[in-house]
Amino acid sequence: MLTVFGDIRSGNCLKAKWMLDLLGKDYSWVETDIMSGGSRTADFLAMNPAGQVPTIVLDDGRTLAQSNAILLHFAEGTPYVPEDAYDRARMFEWLFWEQYSHEPYVAVARFQRLYLGKTASEVEPRLMERGRAALDRLEAALSEDEWLAGASPSVADLALVAYTRLAHEGGFDLSPLPNVRRWIARVETVFGIS
Repeated sequence: MLTVFGDIRSGNCLKAKWMLDLLGKDYSWVETDIMSGGSRTADFLAMNPAGQVPTIVLDDGRTLAQSNAILLHFAEGTPYVPEDAYDRARMFEWLFWEQYSHEPYVAVARFQRLYLGKTASEVEPRLMERGRAALDRLEAALSEDEWLAGASPSVADLALVAYTRLAHEGGFDLSPLPNVRRWIARVETVFGIS
């Protein structure tokens, strides 16, 4: 049986869970508490030397890590990976951007505030500045289109909603971002996220 090692508090892990649930995949979830070193044990590192969750073990024993790679693996052949080459490339563009320009700021601010207990003044201003810039980038993109990569929802929307919907937990105010708020509601509805 497919096995997912993940920390349910992690947006990256939730992305994988949401996709598997959406597709009706049968899997076993192994809660892996990153705060207590669950992804740093010898057994875990033998499976994933990067020591990161989510990590999946396929039915044949092969492993796969990195949330967006996992999403793409399972979404292959579904409507969530655009057939049009340009729209597919746009999906990849957003996936790369999410891991480089969004998650390192929005998710890290959330982690510091929610799990490390830092106050707003203790979070590095540059982190907040870049997180706000990422959210503003989304707002601008969503002023033109309902979805990030083409005329229908894709893996890019699922990947980016994970931490965007929780940005307030990192101290980011979404109230001035109406396009982002409407998009979050659309993505949650389409992908069955509660």
